[in-house]
Amino acid sequence: MLKHRVIPCLLIQDGGLVKTERFQKPKYVGDPINAVRIFNEKEVDELIILDINASRNQVEPNYQLIEQIASECFMPVCYGGGVKTVAQAQKILSLGIEKIALQSVALEDLNVVRSIADFAGSSSVVISVDLKNDWRGRKCLYSSQRRKITDQPWKKFILETVEAGAGEILMMDVDREGTMSGVDEDLIKIAAELSSVPLVISGGIGSVSDISMAINCGADAVAIGAFCVFQGPHRAVLITYPEYDELVKATQK
Repeated sequence: MLKHRVIPCLLIQDGGLVKTERFQKPKYVGDPINAVRIFNEKEVDELIILDINASRNQVEPNYQLIEQIASECFMPVCYGGGVKTVAQAQKILSLGIEKIALQSVALEDLNVVRSIADFAGSSSVVISVDLKNDWRGRKCLYSSQRRKITDQPWKKFILETVEAGAGEILMMDVDREGTMSGVDEDLIKIAAELSSVPLVISGGIGSVSDISMAINCGADAVAIGAFCVFQGPHRAVLITYPEYDELVKATQK
């Protein structure tokens, strides 16, 4: 097992596996179940599944697909998308999912975060913190459901959700999502110093060197999307995962 987790992050839309760039223009890249089987063979430590349909359209999570994914996975799975109530979280966890990623409901009602943490434990509650540059170039908290920047300070949001019972922060740099353009070192350092729970960073990872950089800046784990879906300058679809020996060196801090 790696010292720091390197977690494939898969986006689901209409039951299919898609990839976006800056959370725009979803491109179909395959069957999520097939992707899970590939990651099983690669002996990946953990998987993140985000249903962008459920998040944006405020619809019920696709429990049938969630159950299929959970039954196929040999590794722990974190699911996010459309979870608004304690009952929904309970049902998803009962299907075999280990963690629930929350964003919209955390922005609206921290009591739901507290209630889920109370019954499931903090280790099962992940807060998705999406950050996007405003017109001045400042990092701001972004709502993926409303598709716009919020007025809430992102640092305060992290502190409040951790106080409410979150056991992990998944921080997405929206302007780098799907670009494979590298990570924002300063942002990771600030967030790592702020967060008292494990910090998973996402957005911009395009190489094993980027993974190493993120960890050296203080990230506890790294989520990879385009890096494990696209290959080569023409971004041909090939679902894969870095070689284990490479990752051992990259995550040995």
